[in-house]
Amino acid sequence: MAGSTTHDETILRTVLDGWKSAVDSHQPDLVAARFTEDAIFQGLHPYSVGRPGIAAYYASQPLGMTAAYRILETRHLAEDLILGYLDVDFSFTDRPTVNVYLSILLRRTDAGWAITHYQVSRLQ
Repeated sequence: MAGSTTHDETILRTVLDGWKSAVDSHQPDLVAARFTEDAIFQGLHPYSVGRPGIAAYYASQPLGMTAAYRILETRHLAEDLILGYLDVDFSFTDRPTVNVYLSILLRRTDAGWAITHYQVSRLQ
C-alpha cells in the first residue's frame, strides 16, 4: 500500500489545516484536539504523550506564532494509517522564522482522522 495519492493528501490537508488554524489563533486545546488521546508528540522540547502535554506545549508558544506547511511526501501505510512528511515554517512577530521538517502519522479513529505521532526535526 506504499505510495501517495490525492486522496491521502486531501485527508492530510484536512487534518493539518485544522491544526494550522488552531496554532495560528493560539488555541492550544484545539491544537491538541487534532491528536489522538494517546498521541506521541515531539516538538523542539522533550516529548510528551497525550493531549494534555500537547496543549501545554502549544500554550507555551508565543502569541502571534503561525505555521505554514508544505507536504513533501505521503504514504498510505495501512487502511487506517497515513504517513506525512512536511516542510514547516513557524513564523513569529519578534524573531526569525524557524524552519523544521515534520513527520506525522494520522490514524483513523471513530471520530475521524487524527494525528497519532508528531516528530519535528530541525536540520542545520
